[in-house]
Amino acid sequence: MKQPKRFTITAALPYTNGPVHIGHLAGVYVPADIFARYQRMQGADVAFICGSDEHGVAIPMRAKKEGVSPQQIIDKYHGIIKQSFADFGITFDNYSRTSAPIHHETASQFFTTLYDKGDFEEKVTEQLYDEEAKQFLADRFVVGTCPKCGYYESYGDQCENCGTSHNATDLINPKSTLSGTPPVLKETKHWFLPLDRYEDFLKEWIIKGHETDWKSNVYGQCKSWIDDGLRPRAVTRDLDWGIPVPVTGAEGKVLYVWFDAPIGYISSTKEWANRTGKDWKPYWKDENTTLLHFIGKDNIVFHCIIFPSMLKAEGSYILPDNVPANEFLNLEGAKISTSKNWAVWLHEYLEEFPNQQDVLRYVLTANAPETKDNDFTWADFQARNNNELVAIFGNFINRVTVLTHKYYNGTVPKPSDFTEVDIQALKEMRAYPEVIASSIERYRFREAQMRLMDLARLGNKYLAEEEPWKTIKVDGDRTQTIMYVALQMSAALAVLSEPFLPFTSEKLKQQLQLDQQNGNKLTWNQVSEDIALLPEGHPIGDNQLLFSKIEDEQITAQLEKLQSSKEANKMTSSNVTPQKETISFDDFTQLDLRVGTILEAEKMPKTKKLLVLKVDTGIDVRTIVSGIAESFAPEDIIGKQVTVLVNLAPRKLRGVESQGMILMTETEEGHLVFVNPDQKDLFNGATIN
Repeated sequence: MKQPKRFTITAALPYTNGPVHIGHLAGVYVPADIFARYQRMQGADVAFICGSDEHGVAIPMRAKKEGVSPQQIIDKYHGIIKQSFADFGITFDNYSRTSAPIHHETASQFFTTLYDKGDFEEKVTEQLYDEEAKQFLADRFVVGTCPKCGYYESYGDQCENCGTSHNATDLINPKSTLSGTPPVLKETKHWFLPLDRYEDFLKEWIIKGHETDWKSNVYGQCKSWIDDGLRPRAVTRDLDWGIPVPVTGAEGKVLYVWFDAPIGYISSTKEWANRTGKDWKPYWKDENTTLLHFIGKDNIVFHCIIFPSMLKAEGSYILPDNVPANEFLNLEGAKISTSKNWAVWLHEYLEEFPNQQDVLRYVLTANAPETKDNDFTWADFQARNNNELVAIFGNFINRVTVLTHKYYNGTVPKPSDFTEVDIQALKEMRAYPEVIASSIERYRFREAQMRLMDLARLGNKYLAEEEPWKTIKVDGDRTQTIMYVALQMSAALAVLSEPFLPFTSEKLKQQLQLDQQNGNKLTWNQVSEDIALLPEGHPIGDNQLLFSKIEDEQITAQLEKLQSSKEANKMTSSNVTPQKETISFDDFTQLDLRVGTILEAEKMPKTKKLLVLKVDTGIDVRTIVSGIAESFAPEDIIGKQVTVLVNLAPRKLRGVESQGMILMTETEEGHLVFVNPDQKDLFNGATIN
C-alpha cells in the first residue's frame, strides 16, 4: 500500500507583545491553513505547527509600556492570539509557546550540540551600550538609519521599511530607545554562527537548487544576501529575558530570539507527538517529508539563510522544500501599525462581524499580497462580500435549495436524458478539483480561490440559461435533470470550498446532508469522478443563507474607527518634541551647510529607497546616497538646488560611499520635501547659517 505524503507545515511564530491583525492573517496563517486543509483532503500526513514567540526584546518592551511583568504579557497575549486563530479556523495540529519547558530543553540542547561540535565562534566584540540605562542594547532597544535603504527608524536587527536584516552596529546615527541617548561601544563576549562557512552550501542549495521553484521575492532576497557576502552572526544576547545560554561563563546572556524561535517549530512538533503518541522524528529527519515555512517577507533571511545553516550545522535535520513568503498588507493606503492602532484586530473584528470569519478569509485571500504589497480597504471588503459571496456563491446555493424544496419536497430528483449542455456542465465541474489543486500546489492561493468562484459562476450561468422555473411549467422531466445537475454542482462547491471557506463549507455540507450519504464523507478527488455526488432520492435540509449583505452603516463605523486613530496619532505627533541636550555655539558652527545642485540622479540597483546623486557643492562634485527614491523620480530632481551637509563623515551604503547628506523633512501627510526651496540668487557652495 502506498504511503501517504508527509508534510511538516510551519507558520511564523507570532510575537506575544500584542494581538494579531489582518496583516498577519493575510500574509501567513490563511495561506498556510489553505494548504494544510487541502493536503489533509488529499490524504496526506500533515503536521501543521505553530506557537507563540515569547522571547526577544519586544516582550519586555511591551511589559514596560503596560507596567506589568513579561510573564503577564506573554500569558495575556498568548491566550488572545491562540483564541483568534481558533476562531478563524486555522487548523494547527499544535500551537505551543516558547516559554514551555520542552522548548527550553530543545533549544538548549540544539545550542549545546553545535557548541560541542565547535560550530560557534566565541568572540569579544564591541556592542552598543546605553550608559544612562547601564545595559547593553538588544536589537529592538536601538533605532537608527538603515544602512541599506536610508530609512531613519530602522531597528537594530531589521529594517521594517526595506525588510533587510543587519547588526545594530551597522546603523547610522543609532540611539537607545530606553533613554533616547546615543549609545557607546563596549566590549562583551558572545557566540557567533559563522554564516560565511555555509556560503558554498547556500549557493548550491538556494541559488542553483531553487531558482525556478521558489517565489521570486524569496529567491531574490536570498541571492542578494549571499551575493553581498555572509558574515558570522551572533546567536547570544546580553538580556535577562529569554533562554539562558547553556555554557559556563555565559551568565547574564540568553539565546538570540532568532536562534531560539525557529527551533520552536521542532519543540512544538515534539509537544504534539507526545500528546498524540506519535514519533516526531520523521517530521523533521525523514527525507521523504516535505518541510514548508509560511512566513512574511520580513522573515525570509531568518528562514532561508540562518535557520537552514543551523540545521545544516546540526547535521540530522531535513531542509525546507519551499518558503512561500508573502509581501505586506496595507490598510486603507497606509502601513499597518500596532503602535498607531492602524489595524483591524481579529478579536475585535468578530465582535463587529459575528460569524463572518469566512468573509474576511475570502477577502484577504482575494487580495493576498503574494507578489507585491497589497491594500485592504473596507469598501473592497463590502463589495467582495455583496457582489461575490452573496451575489454569486450564495445566490446559486439559495436558488438550488429553494427550488429543490419547492418542486421535490427537498429530495434530489431523478434525472432524465442528459443534453449536451448538461454533459458539458458536469464535465467542467469535474475539472475543477484538478484546476484548483494545481494553483494550491504552486502556492497561488488567490488564483485557486478565483477558480472556486468560477465554479459558482458556472452554476449560476447554467441555471440562468436552462431556466428550471420556466421548464417546470412545460417539461417536468427536463426540470428534474436541470435540478439534478445543479445539485451536483452544489455538492462540489461544498467540498472544494473547505480549504478557503471552512465555516461555509461545513454549513453547506450540513444543509445538503452530505455526511449522511451512505455514512461516507465526499472527498476532493471524488468530485472529479463520474459519480453522483448527491444521488437521486437523497434528502437535503432546509434552506439557510450562507452569506448576508454588509450594509453601508457597518462600513462607515469601521472607517470612523480608523479616522479616530488617525486623529489621535495626529494629536500625538503634533505635540512639540522636547528640546534636545543643549549644545554650544561652537558645536553648531561645526555644521557646514552648503547650497548644492543635483547634476545626476539614478536608482541604486536592488533597492526601493535609494538614489545615487552627483551633487555640485561649489567646492567639488561629490556622490551622495539618499533614501528618497519612493518620493522623487531621478529625472525630476536633476537641476534641483538642495541643502547639503558637506562635512558629514563618509559612509558606505550598499558599497557606494556617500559623501554628505541632503537635508529633507516630512510633511504631516508623511511626504518627503527638500528643506529649502529653489532660490535662484543662491550659488553653489553658498553657506547656509
